[in-house]
Order: sequence, then structure tokens, then C-alpha cells
Amino acid sequence: MRVSRLSLFGNAIIFALLAFGAWLWWRNVSRGADPPSAAEALATEAAERVGVNRSARAPRRDGGPAGPLIISSSGLAIPVAGIRMADLTDTYKASRGGGSRVHNAIDIMAPRGTPVVAATEGTVEKLFFSRGGGGITAYVRSPDGQWLHYYAHLDSYAPGLQEGQRISRGDPIGTVGISGNASPSGPHLHYAIYRMSPGERWWQGTPINPYPQLAGKGERG
Repeated sequence: MRVSRLSLFGNAIIFALLAFGAWLWWRNVSRGADPPSAAEALATEAAERVGVNRSARAPRRDGGPAGPLIISSSGLAIPVAGIRMADLTDTYKASRGGGSRVHNAIDIMAPRGTPVVAATEGTVEKLFFSRGGGGITAYVRSPDGQWLHYYAHLDSYAPGLQEGQRISRGDPIGTVGISGNASPSGPHLHYAIYRMSPGERWWQGTPINPYPQLAGKGERG
């Protein structure tokens, strides 16, 4: 009778150890299979729309691009990390505001948080929050003063970015976002180029189409 009780006790211990081991295995497996958050799902969907791997777009800690710059023959860099020329769409003449105005810029689609970099060298002339419009924006004027590059709907600025700062092509500006009147379902960079006459301020200038610039044709901004 004593042997039988010991045997039962031993079997119970073995069963408990087996059960505990199975629980640990399930816990480790389940940790690696957590369902993606809504934000992650949205970012993945956006990345698939432009045909790039999201992992190549993850921001670095210093806010710089995750991959090499893509430079057009005009000398401008595509201002969103990981975007190829073939990913760009010419939305310059697209209607806005119910057809009452023209876009005068191009939208570069990318997941929220994708690094935005300077298309060319210049000086940060204005960091401005446009309520209901461009949201978090940056205006960068070329060294000769003749061109202004406009980056809008940012999620945030690059650490340390400030007005009056000289930047080089490829330096971090911020990250892609949905600030201002951008749709939450389609994070993107609103990118515009303005030809500036002497004395014109950051809110002035004559827009030109950035699409052929980034495709390597037309005047250099």
C-alpha cells in the first residue's frame, strides 16, 4: 500500500512538471505571435501600396534614412526614405477643396514614421504648424535664395531641427505623418517646390511641379 501511494505521488509530480513545461512552451510561442496593432496593420498596408518592404523604412535613432538616398539626375534626392522613382505619382494638378484649387505639390505615400530627408541643401527658414492645412511643416530655402522646398503633414521634426539651421542633402527633416488635413488612412509627405523672387517670404513664391524634378527632368530646384 505504501509503494502504491509513493507511485501515485511520483506520477503526480511528473505530470505537474510536464504540464509546467508545456505551459512554458506555449507562453514562448505565443509571445512571438502577438497580433499586429491597428497602427502596424495600417503601416504595412501603406507600404504594400507603394511596393516596398516596411522593414527598410524603419527610422534610425538619429532620424536619418534607413537606406541609401535616391538621387535624380536633377540633383534632388527623393525626400522620403525607401521610396523609388517608380513609386512616385504626379498629383501636382489634382484638385483640392472640392475642386476649388489645385494641389500644387505631390503626395509621397509612406507609412507613418518613415524618415523625411532634405531633397537638397539649404537653410531651414520656417518651422510652422498649419492648423487644418499642412500640419507640422518645414520650409527650406536654397543657398541662392531662389527656391523654397516645403515639407508638410509631418508626424514630428527631426531632433534638434531649428530655424536658421544649414542642412545638406539627405539630412533629416522629420517623419511622415498625418498632421493637418491629411487623411489618417493615408499617411504621406506633401512636398512642394516654389520659385522665389527677390524679397519674397516663406509663405509666398510661385509653385513648380516637383514630379519631373524627382524624375530627373525640368529645372533644378
